Amino acid sequence: MTYIPKKNSYYSRSHAAMNLINMDSENRVVLNVGGIRHETYKATLKKIPATRLSRLTEALANYDPILNEYFFDRHPGVFAQVLNYYRTGKLHYPTDVCGPLFEEELEFWGLDSNQVEPCCWMTYTQHRDTQETLAVLDRLDLDTEKPSEEELARKFGFEEDYYKGTLSWWQEMKPRIWSLFDEPYSSNAAKIIGVVSVFFICISILSFCLKTHPDMRVPFVRNITVRTANGSSAWFLDKTQTNAHIAFFYIECVCNAWFTFEILVRFISSPNKCEFIKSSVNIIDYIATLSFYIDLVLQRFASHLENADILEFFSIIRIMRLFKLTRHSSGLKILIQTFRASAKELTLLVFFLVLGIVIFASLVYYAERIQTNPHNDFNSIPLGLWWALVTMTTVGYGDMVPKTYIGMFVGALCALAGVLTIALPVPVIVSNFAMYYSHTQARAKLPKKRRRVLPVEQPRPPRLPGAVSACGTPGSGPNSGPMGSGGTGPRRMNNKTKDLVSPKSGPIGASIVAISPRTVLDMNPALAMSKPLFESRGPPITSKNFKDTEHNATETSKQNFL
Repeated sequence: MTYIPKKNSYYSRSHAAMNLINMDSENRVVLNVGGIRHETYKATLKKIPATRLSRLTEALANYDPILNEYFFDRHPGVFAQVLNYYRTGKLHYPTDVCGPLFEEELEFWGLDSNQVEPCCWMTYTQHRDTQETLAVLDRLDLDTEKPSEEELARKFGFEEDYYKGTLSWWQEMKPRIWSLFDEPYSSNAAKIIGVVSVFFICISILSFCLKTHPDMRVPFVRNITVRTANGSSAWFLDKTQTNAHIAFFYIECVCNAWFTFEILVRFISSPNKCEFIKSSVNIIDYIATLSFYIDLVLQRFASHLENADILEFFSIIRIMRLFKLTRHSSGLKILIQTFRASAKELTLLVFFLVLGIVIFASLVYYAERIQTNPHNDFNSIPLGLWWALVTMTTVGYGDMVPKTYIGMFVGALCALAGVLTIALPVPVIVSNFAMYYSHTQARAKLPKKRRRVLPVEQPRPPRLPGAVSACGTPGSGPNSGPMGSGGTGPRRMNNKTKDLVSPKSGPIGASIVAISPRTVLDMNPALAMSKPLFESRGPPITSKNFKDTEHNATETSKQNFL
């Protein structure tokens, strides 16, 4: 029986423990992200393949062999959630960063942004809605500041001539004319023209409304001759119709002359004729202006026809000129855009209203016929549709009311259903208006000229005096070698660097050369592919000052090691 001393068993256990510690340290990896060091296992990073962290090798350029860590100049707060995703398999959204920044970081690390947990998905996708809102506001053109000459040249396609300084007279005047008539806040003259345009719009609408008042109309009297019973003739005056006062005609002529002049100038000076024609506000403008001239032609050549008064109905399109005020008011633009953004909610509201109107009109029709009701107002379901509409919209004219108890019960249900149906989509519309308005106010307060971010130059790594010359080889003299002595520089033996050191330098001097930037580049092939050139700013090392240089480097390394 062989006796094993306790001392040897103790050494064997300690040796096994050291092996386990070494194996654990080899499996761990240190990640320095934005100055914050994180430590994890390599197996943890392998959980999500085909990502940046799953392909870490020491041949990467961001690997530091001295500190044995990988450095990434990225956002440290987002990386905490990224590393937690590798550990737990759940990706959560940090609330202290912006959504686009989080997406950029995930794209850098090679992760899919759709893997965000459901609990954070609504908060994470808010920035996408915000970006869509900002894109809509950009299309609305709510900027009230005067654009620069460069922006105008780019808008009209004159940027090449603008940079060359060869703009013609028309190229210089066209943007100015457009700014005067289409951008009311671009200059004081544009504000004056905008006020004049609004004045004519208001006068035109006011004239359109006042000329229908009975006191503002002139009767059209005809002299009719009739033959009496005794054979004589008599005549009398007959007022068949009334016409608007002649003053309203002159007012409309002046207003439409201004509108015609304005739309022609804006069309000639517009940067894009197709977009100008397709614009909804411009369509209303030139159709309303054209209707005035069509009305003049019809009054001149078709006034003798029967039912010629019906042609005046088409002049109602002139009231649509009120939408031209949207060019002068950002609030109206936001309001119209709010209804566009709330189209789904408004459609849902109309659908439920139509559904409720049909149901309650049918119910009240049969409910009023169950009991004896000699004064029944609901003779048919179509009449009940009108009652259901005014009841659900809480208008209640009172022209039709149920008179039986069952009919009153149906009327109460109809009123309650109408209140609930209308009240549900209203908060959505209000929130959309508040969102657009708040973003508009934020854009108005945002400074137009921002400070540009200059590109950051990568700093050079620390250099030892006379370590490497400007051409990337040690020394600079004709007989120079490593550190200014004869030789051929660092040699690689079995993937290890063996530095040739002067005998006087000793072990400390050898360690200096081993940790020099040149040596680190030679040890790492990935770094050597993109290694910078280390320039020697001092005088070239010669055999006279080599000893002093080596001595100073040795003393400096002693102090650093101590």
